Amino acid sequence: MAAVGRTPVPELHPQVKALLDEAARDGGEPAPADLEAQRAGYLDTARRLGGAREPVDEARDVVIGGRLQARAYRPKVTAVPLGALVWLHGGGWLMGDLEGFDHVCRALAVASGHVVVSVQYRLAPEHPFPAAVQDARTAVAWALGHGAGQLGYDPARVAVGGDSAGGNLAASAALGAGSSVRGQLLVYPALDAAMDSASYAEFADGPMLTAEEMARCYDAYLGAADRADPDASPLRRSDLAGAPPAFVAVAGHDPLRDDGMRYAEALRAAGVAVQLRVYDDMVHGFLRWGGVVDRTGELIGELGAAARAMLA
Repeated sequence: MAAVGRTPVPELHPQVKALLDEAARDGGEPAPADLEAQRAGYLDTARRLGGAREPVDEARDVVIGGRLQARAYRPKVTAVPLGALVWLHGGGWLMGDLEGFDHVCRALAVASGHVVVSVQYRLAPEHPFPAAVQDARTAVAWALGHGAGQLGYDPARVAVGGDSAGGNLAASAALGAGSSVRGQLLVYPALDAAMDSASYAEFADGPMLTAEEMARCYDAYLGAADRADPDASPLRRSDLAGAPPAFVAVAGHDPLRDDGMRYAEALRAAGVAVQLRVYDDMVHGFLRWGGVVDRTGELIGELGAAARAMLA
């Protein structure tokens, strides 16, 4: 699929630039010695930059299918009828957990008025592809069935979403569920392991995420698997007709920018309703920076509005 033509990208938002400048003054963050250190650093970043935790009526730990840990957030003010958004976190399939996305999922529950179910899927390299895809689909199936009875929402009102690697899993789960789910909400999703779009070349050296870092994530996640497998690269799926409606948000200064834009274009070509939002002055990962970047709140608000519309 051809890359989407782009006009010059605006400069970085001042708040993002300030974060980058501060990191540069500190000499940059040293590369973690091992994966456990990377995971700890990823969690620490979420806690430092996430801001205040939104108050919710309940944050309840649940177990899906007897093995998957998850956390369900019920807002104080709920939509009527009540639905659910299954959220799959980012982290390159290697990092991320329920604690690291607590800020995000609380905010999503408040913004949408619906239950948000945050899923701790299995991580690579301990559990390579297709383990995470299987977990995402297990979580959606649970949300459409037993989960609705357990948490008290309408099983006919379920959407699935995720950011970065979680956007990849959310897209795969949505394609697997088809019309059973009301929509898919994808934030700077990683959708093509070929990594051959124009934005990969334009932002090969970052900021925040580099093409080399993305390649390492794909290598650890996919191993010897076929990179053109639609479950690994949803952009490679030949038939998108019947996919759920989508809200797709991308960051302008991001190697993954064109993945989301190309997917939105392909969904529209297949007759699927799509809302594409381009945050031209943002970088990869800003969904987790609600304490320091104002546009994070803007994105949360738009995700909440999209979820309300899908689940109405």
